[in-house]
Amino acid sequence: MQMTETVAGNIRDIFHEPQGRPDYMILFVTLCLLIIGTVMIYSSSTIAAEQRYGNSLHFLKRQLIYAGLGIAGMFIMSRIHYQHWRKAASVGIVLSLVLLVLVFVPGLGTTINGARRWIKVAGFTFQVSEFVKLALVVFLAHFLTKKIEYGQNDIRRMFAVPLACTVVITALILKQPDFGTAVILITVMLFIFYLAGIRLLYLLGFAAAMVPVGVLLVIFEGYRLKRIFAFLHPWDDPQGAGFHIIQSFLCFGSGGALGVGLGNSVQKLYYLPEPHTDFIFSIIGEECGFIGVLLVIILFAVLIMRGFMISFSTSDTFGSLLAAGITTVIAMEVCINIAVVMGMLPTKGLVLPFVSYGGTSLVMSLAAVGILLNISGQMRPGGTNALRKTE
Repeated sequence: MQMTETVAGNIRDIFHEPQGRPDYMILFVTLCLLIIGTVMIYSSSTIAAEQRYGNSLHFLKRQLIYAGLGIAGMFIMSRIHYQHWRKAASVGIVLSLVLLVLVFVPGLGTTINGARRWIKVAGFTFQVSEFVKLALVVFLAHFLTKKIEYGQNDIRRMFAVPLACTVVITALILKQPDFGTAVILITVMLFIFYLAGIRLLYLLGFAAAMVPVGVLLVIFEGYRLKRIFAFLHPWDDPQGAGFHIIQSFLCFGSGGALGVGLGNSVQKLYYLPEPHTDFIFSIIGEECGFIGVLLVIILFAVLIMRGFMISFSTSDTFGSLLAAGITTVIAMEVCINIAVVMGMLPTKGLVLPFVSYGGTSLVMSLAAVGILLNISGQMRPGGTNALRKTE
């Protein structure tokens, strides 16, 4: 009986009412993006689904399952006090390393389009890097908060461990290969370091040191160099390296102001590769036009702005760093995806959060939003931000 009461008490400690009202604007915007994504996945995937699986609703049905799991995860995360994640920070980073290694184990890891980023279990694929992004943010926020709380402001003691963990994780992700996710993780790390108090000069020095590393990674991987040339001169090889981006240009060009109408895309008819995943924003541009594109960008801008407002308003260091890290991951994914499909960056396989087809990405992104909702709900009125820059 006493054990049962103890377990019940522990559960009550984890799941409890927030002190204030969570940021419902974030919830509203997220659900709007999820609805838009579901509609566009149905519109852009029916023909491909019919050809591949004999069922035009294949991708839609799976996305609805993922959306249901993600919404449930978001609700659960919104009810768990974010401080409890500090206890799981070390476990999360160790599990991330284990999963990143298991990706390369024959029989577990799955290769798709030349990249080994997934673990396949019971017919479902799990993209490890999506879990790693959130686990790394939690670990960085926890470790740096602990150092700040104990007054350990020495740069070597404060940043050596999180830097080493991030570098090892990034190296494993580059091995898959996944250059885009590696860039996101390094950027998030640097931003959290800046908020935690490290001088901007040191961060700029580290970033400058990473430039030649990035150049070498491009030079020694022929496909990356080919993407750079295709980005600079796509019309030199319109049927080869430049094919993706040219078809994306045609989407935006034919969409005009109001679009050609839902379901009326021509580019999804085997012209634009993977229109329901990486290039779904192009289909939005074609079918919904400039108005649809602008609406999606505004929704993402509101989500990102509210995320940073939560980070800069909370009086708790861990909550502030955690909210900033989550928001930065989402912001980076959005900016890179949109920049790629609009020809402002070389082609890179990153989905558009909440909108593109992809189970792991959707579930983990919604779970991350749930954490943001909990942080906003725990904020006390009139509180001041806990972060202070150290010299």
